Order: sequence, then C-alpha cells, then structure tokens
Amino acid sequence: MVLSKGVKLGFRILFICLALVLAYLGLVLAHGTAGDWKPEAETRLEAFQESPEPEIRDSILSFAIWNLGYGGLGEESDFFYDHGSLFFSGGRMVRSPRELVEKNIAGDTLFVRSTRSDFFLFQEVDFRAKRSYCINQFEELKQALPGYSAFFAPNYKVSRVPIPLLEPWNAYGEVLSGLATYSRFQPLESARLQMPGYFNWPTRIFELDRCVALHRFAVANGRQLVVANIHLSAYDADGALKKQQMAFLRELILAEYEKGHYVVVGGDWNLCPPFFRFDGFMPGNTQGYSQINIEPDWAPEGWHWAYDPRLPTNRKVRTPYKAGTSFVTIIDFFLTSPNIKLRTIRGIDQQFRFSDHQPVWMEVELL
Repeated sequence: MVLSKGVKLGFRILFICLALVLAYLGLVLAHGTAGDWKPEAETRLEAFQESPEPEIRDSILSFAIWNLGYGGLGEESDFFYDHGSLFFSGGRMVRSPRELVEKNIAGDTLFVRSTRSDFFLFQEVDFRAKRSYCINQFEELKQALPGYSAFFAPNYKVSRVPIPLLEPWNAYGEVLSGLATYSRFQPLESARLQMPGYFNWPTRIFELDRCVALHRFAVANGRQLVVANIHLSAYDADGALKKQQMAFLRELILAEYEKGHYVVVGGDWNLCPPFFRFDGFMPGNTQGYSQINIEPDWAPEGWHWAYDPRLPTNRKVRTPYKAGTSFVTIIDFFLTSPNIKLRTIRGIDQQFRFSDHQPVWMEVELL
C-alpha cells in the first residue's frame, strides 16, 4: 500500500510531536534526579529569631498546631492532584490565585496574633515557592510573634516540580517549604531529624522529605521538655511509608521519656487517632476516601492521644469546601508522655476558611 503525501506528513508530524514529548519528559527526569535533595540524617536548626526566656518556669503550658496548607488551600480551593492526575490539571487549581493566597496568609497571622499559646507548631509553611507567589509565610508569622523563638525545618525542597507533566506552562514550580516552630521560650537545641521511607523513583525526586523538628527546652525542675513538630506522608495509600515513620518516631520519643524528659508530639499525622472512626463526621459517606488509624498499642500505657472529637481538622480538596458535603475527618492532634496532664483540648472551627486543615489548641500541666 502506497501512502499519500498527506498521510506521510501526518505521520511525520505525529512522530516529531511524540519525540518532543519524550525528550521533554527525559529532561524533566534528568534535571529532577540531578538536583534531588538528600538531607542529612540529623541537621542542627539555627534560630531565625530568639526568645529572651531561656527556661520554662511555669508548669501550665499551651500548644497550638495547624497545617497551614502553604496559604494555597483555603475554602475556595480545589487541587488537581487530589484527583490523581500527573499529566493534566483538568481545569482544577494547580495554584490558587494570588489574592486568595494573600487572604489565607493574612488569616494565619491573625490567628497567631489572637491566640494565646506558648508554642505554635505549624506544617506546610512556605519559605519560598511559586505556589504561594514567593511570599515568605514563615517570615510573616515570625514578625507577628515578636519575642518568640522561630525555627524552620525544610521538608520540601525542589527546584522545579513539573506536574502536571503535560502542562509545562502551568507547572507547580519551585518549592522550599517545611515545619515552622515558634515558642515563647528559647530551646537548648533544635534539630531536623530525617525520617525513613521514600516513594519509588521517579516520584520521590519531586516529593517531600519527611522529618521531625525536635526542640529541647530547659525546665526549672532540672528536666527537659522535648517538643516534636511532625508531618507524616500523604498519598501513601497502603500506609507503608507512614509505618516506617511511626516506628522511627516511637523509638525517638520513648528514648526521650526514659531519660526523664517531658515529651509533646504535635502536627499532621495523616493518620486518625486510635479507635477514631475516620468517617465519623459523615458515616458511610466516604466519597472514596479512607484513612488509616494508628494502632491502639503503638504507644505504651500512660501516653495520651489528645484531640477534640467534636470538630474535624481536615477536609479533602477535590472541590472547594462546602459544609456538609466535603469529606472531613481528624488527622491533626497531639501525643503527650505520662508525666504530662491534659487540662484542655479544643479544635478551632474556622470552617476551613484559610486552609484545608483547622487548628487545635491544647493546655497541659507538667507533673
């Protein structure tokens, strides 16, 4: 069969287009692999701001946790990747419009100015990122908390996240983001501890490198208060990565408690507390979502899971938030050691106005 000139030209154009796409994908993978950040197992964190209080003299302390969603996941936002597409955005948000990001970050700073807390443990805080228009969210919060020590532990450091892969003009772009810890006290030392567990190549070169931001504070009775700010893996359907991270965390906190220290862990676990029904706010209406629970025997007797069962802390972002329709659950909470007494725990209902997560505030007593 003899092909016409038009058909031959069509095949030639198709071949050239396919070759260009494959070349582009090859360059993306080569660039990502060459620039893949490989953090050390332990890195000392330097203070961006110091507190004049070198020692904890009070036995009553308050803590607030909140995943800020990098300022880009307020109530108006959906997110294309929550639909599982690597290649196209499908008309959904890769990043929120700048005015929404500015509104969300203003909500974050209003929260810290209006909330009495000795410690603020935040996750998904952008230092510099295309998705948040290079607004330094960490710095904005630091300026709103004069007199607080301020530490930043990076867990997402990629020069260019290329997704959606077939929309290079719309790529997620550069990200430098992480865990932000602000305290009314100056820690003895602060460190970034790399957690185990990675996605397979090539996903891992564009994913987060999960860590613990660990801070040690001197207490007037001679002990130490050890505070761990955490954010475990997401998009880990079978929980294999979180299992490794939880094993690492368990060994870490039990060793600290055995030394006689007080231990508080807080943040976004991407897991539900033991026994908590993941669809408890919307029984049977899972919308295709699932959430793994922490095993009941993970923490020894006397350790306390602190959360407010009355209020969800996380909403899913396939669509903009709509109360009663968007799927919600609890994945943000605290864990405290047996030598700490829980006095108060409450979720703060913002109707997910500024993030896809809601804050949780806790007051405890050191025994």
